[in-house]
Order: sequence, then C-alpha cells, then structure tokens
Amino acid sequence: MKKLAVFISFLTFFFSPFFSPQIPGLVNYGEESGLNNSYTYSLSQDHNGYIWVGSDNGLFRFDGKEFKQYSKKSGLKNLEILSSLPLDNGEIFIFPFLNDFAYLKDGHIINSDSNKELRKIQFRYNVNYSTDNHSIYIFTGHNPKSIYLFKDEKVTKIPLYFNTHNPSDIYYALALDVKTHLLYLSSKEKKENLLAYDIFTKQTTKCNVYLEKDAVVYKKGNFFIFRDKRKITIYKLYNKFTFKKIQTYSVNENIHQVIIDKNYRIWLCMEEGGALYFKQTLLDNKKLTAPIQFLSGNIINHLMVDKDNNTWFSTRNNGVYFITAKFLNSYIHLPIPNNSAYITAISKNDNSILLGYNESTAGIYNFHTIKDLVFEKNRKIEHKAIVSEKNMVFFGLSRSLVQYNTATGEKQILGDFNLKNLVPYTDSSILICSSEGLTAYHYLTRQYTEMIKQERVYTALSYDKDSLFVGNFKDLYKFSTRTKKKKLFLEDYYFTDLKKLSNNTYIGATNRNGIIIFSNKRILGKISENNGLPTNQIKKIEIENEKVFWASTNSGLSRIEIGGSHFRINNFTQPDGLPSNLVAGCAIKNDTIYVGTSKGLGILSVRDLLRQQRLIDKKAIINSVIIGYQEFFNLNQKLTTQAPNDDIIVNVSFPDYASQGKISYKYKIEGLSENWLISTSPKIILNSVPPGEYVLKIFGLGYNGRQTSVPTELYFEIKPRFWQTWWFKTLLILTGAVLLFIFINWYFQKKRNKKLETLYYEKKIAELELQAIKAQINPHFIYNCLNSIQFLLYKKNYEETENYLNVFSQMIRKTLYYSEKTFMPIKEEVEYLSLYLNMEKLRLKEQFEYTINVSETVNENWVIPSLLIQPFVENAIKHGIANITDRKGKIGIFFEYINASLCITIEDNGVGIGTINQSMTKKESFGVKLSQKRIETFKQLFETHITLEIKSFSGQESKHGTQIKLYITPYENQNTSMHH
Repeated sequence: MKKLAVFISFLTFFFSPFFSPQIPGLVNYGEESGLNNSYTYSLSQDHNGYIWVGSDNGLFRFDGKEFKQYSKKSGLKNLEILSSLPLDNGEIFIFPFLNDFAYLKDGHIINSDSNKELRKIQFRYNVNYSTDNHSIYIFTGHNPKSIYLFKDEKVTKIPLYFNTHNPSDIYYALALDVKTHLLYLSSKEKKENLLAYDIFTKQTTKCNVYLEKDAVVYKKGNFFIFRDKRKITIYKLYNKFTFKKIQTYSVNENIHQVIIDKNYRIWLCMEEGGALYFKQTLLDNKKLTAPIQFLSGNIINHLMVDKDNNTWFSTRNNGVYFITAKFLNSYIHLPIPNNSAYITAISKNDNSILLGYNESTAGIYNFHTIKDLVFEKNRKIEHKAIVSEKNMVFFGLSRSLVQYNTATGEKQILGDFNLKNLVPYTDSSILICSSEGLTAYHYLTRQYTEMIKQERVYTALSYDKDSLFVGNFKDLYKFSTRTKKKKLFLEDYYFTDLKKLSNNTYIGATNRNGIIIFSNKRILGKISENNGLPTNQIKKIEIENEKVFWASTNSGLSRIEIGGSHFRINNFTQPDGLPSNLVAGCAIKNDTIYVGTSKGLGILSVRDLLRQQRLIDKKAIINSVIIGYQEFFNLNQKLTTQAPNDDIIVNVSFPDYASQGKISYKYKIEGLSENWLISTSPKIILNSVPPGEYVLKIFGLGYNGRQTSVPTELYFEIKPRFWQTWWFKTLLILTGAVLLFIFINWYFQKKRNKKLETLYYEKKIAELELQAIKAQINPHFIYNCLNSIQFLLYKKNYEETENYLNVFSQMIRKTLYYSEKTFMPIKEEVEYLSLYLNMEKLRLKEQFEYTINVSETVNENWVIPSLLIQPFVENAIKHGIANITDRKGKIGIFFEYINASLCITIEDNGVGIGTINQSMTKKESFGVKLSQKRIETFKQLFETHITLEIKSFSGQESKHGTQIKLYITPYENQNTSMHH
C-alpha cells in the first residue's frame, strides 16, 4: 500500500506540467484597463520601472495605475509594434513589424521624418537585436548582409562578408554577442557546425556544435538554448567557440517560444497555450525537474520577470497577465488544486484545515490538497460556521447542520435550521445559534437542549460554568443556563463573533463598531478605524495567544497586538499574498496562517508577513510638468514661471505593481505650506501659487499606506508681476463689477432678441414651405403634364395615359406630403427623385436616361432638407437635356460622404449654363433661387452649413453639361434628428 501511494505521488509529480490550477493573485489587464488591442507582443521595463508593451495597436506604457498609448497621433508610422528596448539614456527604441523604426525621447516619438538617420534601417524580414544598454545592433536573422548600429540618435551600417566556400550559401544569424562582436551563424541547407563571425575583423571561426534544421536559438549570457519542436537543448559557451551541452528536455507538445528570464530561469511558451516554468536556474547547473504550468488557456507571446521579480505575460487576444513575486512563490512552492472556491467559513482540527463554501459543499485541506465534500447537490446555501472536536466536525450551513467524521468519512444531516452561527460549548456539545433561538447539541448522546426560544441569536460564548454571553442582532446579554434568565450587558454593538483572549478578557467582533475588548463586568477597550483598522465591520476573530489576535474583514486581514493601553495593528491585503480582500476567517497553526477568502485559501507565513518592509525602496517619478501651455520633460533644470502662468500641473507615476493600482501620492509645497496633502490622481495640480521659490516634495503611497523611503523633489519659482499689487487688484474688482453689470444687461437683451428671432424664423419656415409647394407644383409643369395626357388620349393610347396619370398622381401626393416636412431621409429623397425623373421620361419620350447612386459610406437614414434637390434636377432637364439634339441626355445624381460632409452631385450632359452669375439671373432659374433662399434659411435656423457649387463644362475636356454640388456638414441640432 505504501508503494502504491509513492507511485501515485510520483505520477502526480511527473505529470504536473499537464495540471494548471487556478492561480490566486493573478491579475489581467485588458481593454477595460486601457490596454485596447488584440495582440500583445514583447514586454520590457525601463530604468524608471515602467512596463512597455508592444501590440497590434501601438506601444503602451504602464505605470501601475494606467496605460498610456503611443499611436499614429503620437508619431508612430507603423502600429504593429513587436518590441521596445529601453536604453540607459532614457530613450525607448521601438521595433515595428518590418520597417518604420522609431524611438521615444523626452515624451515624444521620433520617427524617420524627424530623424532621417532611421531611414537607413531597411529590412525584408523581421529583425533581431542585441544591446549593451548604450547602443543597439539591429540585424535580420535570414541571411544578413549588414548590421545597423544605433547610438546617440545616429545609425551606422556595418557590412558583413562571410568567408564561405560558396557565396550563394544562405545562413541564419542566431545571436550576436556585443562584448566579443561575434555573430553566430548556421547554414540553412547544410548540416554543418555553427560559425562565429567577428563583425569588425570579418574573421570566421567554426564552432563545435551544429544546429538541426528548423531549430531556433535563444541566448542569455553564455547560455544558448536550441529549440526543436518539442525539445530544448541547453549549451554553455566557453572560450567564445566551444559549446558544452548541459542537458536536453522534452515536453509533450510543440514549443512556441523559449524565454530565459533575468534570474536565468527557463520558461517555455507552448503552441497550444500556457507556459511551463522551471524552478532551477541555469546558473545552478542542475538538472531540470518537472515544470509548473501557467495560463494553460492562453497563447503566450512573451513574458518578463521585472526588477521586483513580479512576472508579466503578454497573450494573444487576452491582454497582459500579472502576478506578484509573493503569489508566484506561493503558487510554485505550494500549488493547491481546486483552490478557487468562495470560502465563507474556516476552522481547524489537529490534522486539517476545514473549509466551508458559499454552497452546500465543503473542503478539508491536508498535505497540499483539498478533499471536497458534497452535502446536498445543487443547493446554494452557504456555510456560516464550522466547529470541530478531534475527528468530529460540524458544518453549519445557513439552512442545515451536517455532522462529519474525518476518520470514517461518515456524514449525517442533523436537521434544518435557520442557522446564524456555531460555537464550541463543552467537550461533547456545541451551541447552535439560529433564528429560532439558542440550542445545545450533545453529539455523543445526540440530544438537544433548548436554552433560548423564539429569539434570534447570532453568537454566544461560555464564560462561566452556568453562564453564557449571548448576542442577538444588536445587543449582548448575560444568560444563566441554570435559571434560563438573561440580563442586558452591552447595548447597540451588533456583535458577530466572540472569543476568549485570556482569563476574564474577551474579544468581540462587531458589525459596525470595530473590536470590543471586555470582561464579564465592563468594557476594557475599543479598537476602530481611528486606531488603524481598515474597517469597523469585523466578521471573525482568531486568537493567536493572550496578547495577539487576528480580525477578518471585507477589507483584508488585521493582526492586533495588545501592549498595555496601546495596540499595534498590522493590516494585510491582497498584495501581501491574500487571494482576496474578502476574508471570511482564518486559522493559525504554528507559524502558518490559513486564510479563507472569496477566491480560495491563502497559506502564509506569519513571520514573513511581519517581516515585510513598511517603506518601499522606490521613488515617485515626475514624468512632466505643464506650466501654462508648455510641457517640460527635462526636469534637471530649475523651472521658472510668472503670472498668469502660475498654475502648474505635475504628472507623476509610482510604478509599484504589487499595489495593483491602489496608489496615491502624499505631497506638500515646501515654502508655502507644511501640511501634507493626499491625492489619488496622477496629476498634481497647483493652482494660483503666489510669487516665491518652492520645493514640491512627493511621496508615493502603495497598498496599506506603505510609503516610499525618500521623497521626489521638484524645484520651481513663481516670479511676481505688476498686477499682483493691491492697487491693481482693487482696480480689477471695480472693472469686474462694471463688466458684470454690462454682461448681465447684454445677456438678458440677447435672450429677448433670441426669442424674437426664433418667432421670426418660425414664420419664415412656414413661408418657405409654402414657397416650396408653389415651386414644385407650378402651373406650367401641370399644364405640360396635362397636355401630354391630352395628347395620349387623342392617340387613344389609353395604357400609356393610365401609366402617366398614376405617376403624376403619386408625384402630386408626395410633393404635397414632403412640402409639409422640414427634413426627409435620403432614401425617401431618392424615391421621390426617381418618381419625378420617371414622369419626365414619359413626358419627353425617353429623351434622356438617369442614374442615382448612394455611396456605401452614406447612411440612407440620414436626413436632409426636404425637396432641396428636385429644383436642380428640374433645371437640368429644362435647360440642359431638353435643348440637345445630337445625343441622348444623361442625368446623374450622386450621394457621397467626403471630408466629414455629405456631398450631393447633380450632373447632366446638356448644353451647359455658362457662368454661374449668368445662370442665376435667368428667369427660368426661379426654383434654384428659391433653393438658395431655403439654404440660407436653414443655415440661420439650424446652425448648419450648406454650400452650393455650380460648374459648367461647356465642352471643356470633351465634356458637356452642368455639375451642381451641394455640401452639407454634420448636423447635431437637438431640435431635429439630422445627424451624419
């Protein structure tokens, strides 16, 4: 049996790469966080600590609180940013897909238009690079012909001449060692040893190892890793040309990427998703053991371990994942399967940690695993409390009580209770607090003793042989088990939990009054937010010893140490290693504290928690200072300004990623005030600073109020101007009063005028609508139509006469209908024009043909002024098409969206109208004049812009006819629905 257990343990260990439990503390940054892209690529970190993320939507900088995007507007020509490389001088070199390289300097993107040196760098394939932190060597991996050296904003081309037997041989550049200037090459076609090529002396030396076809090489320091599908081979380089094989490791799926982090640990990004992590470092020269898998459901493009040993994962379609060093170490050294459930109760016995969830299930943690217990399937009732005595465990759910024997595995549902709490009582009994009262359950005899009936009881605690503290919803009583009488002890405290700290000293957790320390006679002390608790709403108490206890809250976990009349409080939240800040309770065994949270079980060392530094060894960073309309990035100089530019905006960041965005700033202006101010905004705004010399001191504040060890300082001076004298201020007040009086008068006069103007334009609209009817249904038009009908009747062409009458009646009805409308949709305008043109074609015996085209960029539901286009179409027929005899007439009407304007074009191939002035003075152009008048009225009434352009071709460029263009700008007046 023992051998079987060992074998099972071995299998579990060996196949651990295939097992990926939920990772507590894992944070995802995506679109909601400001990282709006689909793919994220390479990650990097600069000397200030900022995280740089390459993506398919530009470059992003993350400071721990917000993402700043650099895009086309910022100066990037290519938004597909594969990677970025921070340099020691503060520049960030940007590697896009293929070409269009750029770099960031003093807050600005420098592209090839700004620095023509960048135009020298041109490649047909994606590039590799190496750096010594001062300069960058850029080259392509596919048969490189040259290397480009970028240094001090200059580009130098280094040609490559490989000394090979066949000049047509193709080589892959695997890695460049900038210290030795050696470029390591591998033949594409031939199976031959690697070559080491000195890029300056042009000498080639053969190495003692060859590369399999399609294998890829990754390098860090003197270590080379050859990746070949599902296998990696690790080599160490000696004397520049000698490779010594360290080991080979195979996995069960193809490897997408190999990363050697800053600690020389290996990560394998898998093609099917997830990353495998090896605990051993290359520097230890130890054999790789079974890796641990991360993020199995995500395709990981890159990952990075930052300066604080936090780990970042860039993914395909899922943004960036982040986990702090504490959570990572906890997960690596103590991975717990199925550890993500919402814990609402926790307790312990001699061997195990007992967990109750927010449903009818529980768990028993032992030996790094959680054994699941299911009491009632599909019943969503949460645990309220757990009590254990040796092998007997009582799980108190909100609607039932379950007894479980850990030795035999036997479980028994004792009954239905509207349960509020479970409390240990005697060696063989527990107290059941419920809505029905207080009941003692003797589990050896399986008998119940009712103590308090028909009264809600939330908590209880035995403090004497025949005496209990009993808490209802708001008050605490003393209750005699002998006489069954109770006496009010503490009123309006809303106790949620009671524990004995020491002889005649008790701790009470309350729902709104913090923590109460009391004896059986009186209150001994109170601990609240004023003393340093994160909240006054306390859920559970756990006793460590007679001087120390822990309080569980919805804002984390607190450790309280009593020292006389003083309290030492340490607060712990998610950045300290808690899976969540919603803590249901905790249990302590030796130096380990087990914390039940809404995101699973946290297991932490008390010693490590208390050893955490209260100060953060970082500084707040001033990114830029805005004075007036000018932004300064170079802050080494003393900043000087003068009124009226005495408003200063300081853009700051504090890249403490362990705080997970819970960042604020403490600052004061030395020389103006000694009071420290707190701000959660990354913009510190100093308004109207009086003349003088000042020093702005800024501390970064992380989670739990942890502060940077030293402040960041900014020196600046405000010089006085003449208007800061008292006489000028007095004159200014008097002038302001006069101007205010004038403005008030002007304002009310403007309102009166506006009202009159509105009435005037409403009348004008009515007149305009009347004129539109007259313009559309003029007697001459009706006469022509009736004449045509009479002629058709004379010829006894009754079928055509009927068609003509149908079209004519529809035209008359639609004209009357739209004459009453101020606006009409484009699609209805098209239908109206089609009807009109069809009628004209009947009248003119198919003398012309027409087309109406609405561009795909135009929404047919956009509205335009009604009956605005028809007069221009009528003008094109009467004065253009009707007068031509040598060709068939053509009319084209086009709706397009150009430069944020709707463009309506009416074209004909008629005789042309000559100049615009001549056309507009013709009698027959009354409809056009009326349309122009309507255009002006629309401009005044609806504050939109309509432009009319008339162009006559008159045979120019072998083209005849007239072109009329109407431009209508976007319209957003609240009184209409016009918008495009």
